[in-house]
Amino acid sequence: MKTIFEKSSGVDGITLTDSEANINFIDKSYLRNGEVGLPCVSELDVMRHYKCLSDMNFCIEKGFYPLGSCTMKYNPKVNEFLAGLDGFNIHPEVKDDFAQGALELMYNLQNALLKITGMDAITLQPSAGAHGEMTGMMIIRKYFDNIGEKRSKVIIPDSAHGTNPASAKMAGFDVVEIKSNSKGQVDIEALKAVLSPDVAAIMMTNPNTLGIFEENVKQVSELMHENGSLLYYDGANFNAIMGYTNPKLMGFDVVHLNLHKTFSTPHGGGGPGAGVVAVIDKLAKFLPVPVIDFDGERYYRNYKLPDSIGNVKDFFGNFSILVRAYAYILMMGNNLKNVSENAVLNANYLKEKLKKYYNLPYDEPCMHEFVITGEKQKEEKGISTLNIAKALMDENTHPPTVYFPLIVHEAMMIEPTESESKEILDEFVNTMIKIAKECNSDSQKILSAPHNTCVKKIDEVSAARYPDLNYKGNKNV
Repeated sequence: MKTIFEKSSGVDGITLTDSEANINFIDKSYLRNGEVGLPCVSELDVMRHYKCLSDMNFCIEKGFYPLGSCTMKYNPKVNEFLAGLDGFNIHPEVKDDFAQGALELMYNLQNALLKITGMDAITLQPSAGAHGEMTGMMIIRKYFDNIGEKRSKVIIPDSAHGTNPASAKMAGFDVVEIKSNSKGQVDIEALKAVLSPDVAAIMMTNPNTLGIFEENVKQVSELMHENGSLLYYDGANFNAIMGYTNPKLMGFDVVHLNLHKTFSTPHGGGGPGAGVVAVIDKLAKFLPVPVIDFDGERYYRNYKLPDSIGNVKDFFGNFSILVRAYAYILMMGNNLKNVSENAVLNANYLKEKLKKYYNLPYDEPCMHEFVITGEKQKEEKGISTLNIAKALMDENTHPPTVYFPLIVHEAMMIEPTESESKEILDEFVNTMIKIAKECNSDSQKILSAPHNTCVKKIDEVSAARYPDLNYKGNKNV
């Protein structure tokens, strides 16, 4: 068989044609006249090929992954096993009476998340954080429509996740940005200046994207509620506060959580995810349908919410993610508080160790993550934060989030998570110090990094503007 695949060896690993099969019932116009052109390789060669591709990727099993705002922590493999149990492999359209185990799990997960967040009602449907944001904004929109108020604006701090303004806009709101104060928090006076009867809500992350806890959050809540407005809690950083406080205590009305970040799901590659949304009591009737209820005898999907915003996800969200989250919560129990405690401790440890070598724009106690910058290296040696990130790739460490939040120049957002040991943290500190010193002693080495990766330094601007998508083959993979 002739193919364009460079690994074809002429050895078939599998035969796709059964010569005895009767295909006379198929119209001849649908049958292929020529060869398929598939590669001919043995099963062993296929296995080695994909293992080679896998080895080129970085993952949490390979090394430290301090990707800020993404919580790239180690997730217990037992949760993967539990999510794959046969009893959870059921058709999404199965009748409720034949899905009692799955429905019970979702019902119990709802209750657990309500206890953790302090909220009153919840939907498990949304399939990602941004999807949860949009769902929350749709609920807020429906609420004001329901009470006859045509509010058109949503306030968003300048340090917010980029999906916040996008979600508000998609729900039909106009976005009003407010500046942060000198502590990297919401500026109360700036907030007061934009409050008006047409403000529907404010979207906040607490701790915010700088890793700083909004110490005036109660005052923000009071100002918004006095204005008749609502507060939306972006739960992307929820892993910093579990067991210590919750969005309800801070005065929030709507909250989304990223189960795939805080509650144990392998994260990355665009999915899978679950962005559950919880609300206070007066917003419960607007939740997407169905919600999972229990009548004392059986669990069932409840569609009887006449004011619902409707269904936001086919069937019932990403069910396997819900299984992982529930398993994680049962496994951790009251120790969920320790998750936040260790995440905060690890972040503060790294911040104090590194602030002598890199610029620290906000010298405040941090929560689960913190932001340092490469401004000093950029000014003195012309070495950018991107160069530093590339140099980290040579040290078995995934780079942190760079150039975000946008209000910090040359930003590096570092989140060590709770699952890393002190030994790993110390290795990272030593690596970052080594890079800082090499910026002065051997700047060309940093400017030309990475050196040890499969793909070396590239012209990223040209690659984006003039992409070459023509496959030419690579005998090494």
